[in-house]
Amino acid sequence: MNFKVNPIFIKSSSSIQNIIESFSDSGTIFGDGQRNIIKLFDFDGKTINIKSFKIPNLVNKIAYNYFRKSKARRSFEYATILLEKGIGTPQPIAYLENFNWLGLRDSYYASEHLVTELTYRELVEIPDYPDHENILRQFTRFSFELHEKGIEFLDHSPGNTLIKKKADGNYKFFLVDLNRMVFHKSMTFEMRMKNLCRLTPLKEMVAIMSNEYSKLYGESEQKTYDTLWKFTADFQEQFYRKRRLKKKLKFWKK
Repeated sequence: MNFKVNPIFIKSSSSIQNIIESFSDSGTIFGDGQRNIIKLFDFDGKTINIKSFKIPNLVNKIAYNYFRKSKARRSFEYATILLEKGIGTPQPIAYLENFNWLGLRDSYYASEHLVTELTYRELVEIPDYPDHENILRQFTRFSFELHEKGIEFLDHSPGNTLIKKKADGNYKFFLVDLNRMVFHKSMTFEMRMKNLCRLTPLKEMVAIMSNEYSKLYGESEQKTYDTLWKFTADFQEQFYRKRRLKKKLKFWKK
């Protein structure tokens, strides 16, 4: 077993480890649990969020033991880096990995649980969401800040940014599902646009984001829109092609 706790919570290490080890028998399910299971637990007067990652296949069991860091460990380490860089994410608490003779057996990532008003997904699904354009422009400025700090969030998709309204009427953004991330010294314009292509299929949202991003980056609005829309259209085509293929495979299995 490998267990590491955030120094902030070092005095509660034993209690945190006990909670994680009791994951299967306690806690409240959060979300749909289709791939990974997330549960909420009460800890020291607050709610914590523990994710149990899907048990890896044989190849990944070995890879996570010898060649790659587990998703739980990456989530913990990337959250720590994000906070050091001034980027919002739930406070990391700990991660735990269990190994057997084959390699990684199961792994868990614990963080503070945030309750927020919405995610980016609501902006896509509810076009008349209150203050829609202002939130979208502030989100674009947040994404620009990520890119300026060399952060390529590979899962920059609609459900992975939590949005909370602050007392002054502005918004704060928090990244979740952190295990796929790359840190660069700098990011090219194309890298930045490609990193935004999974967020929305709606041209009107792409237009607003392009307008805001172009002002921050110094590129023309037209080039920003054309580049972002090309990457977005390519992603959407690939996404639906994979979905059609999966349906065909399920049909033939039946």
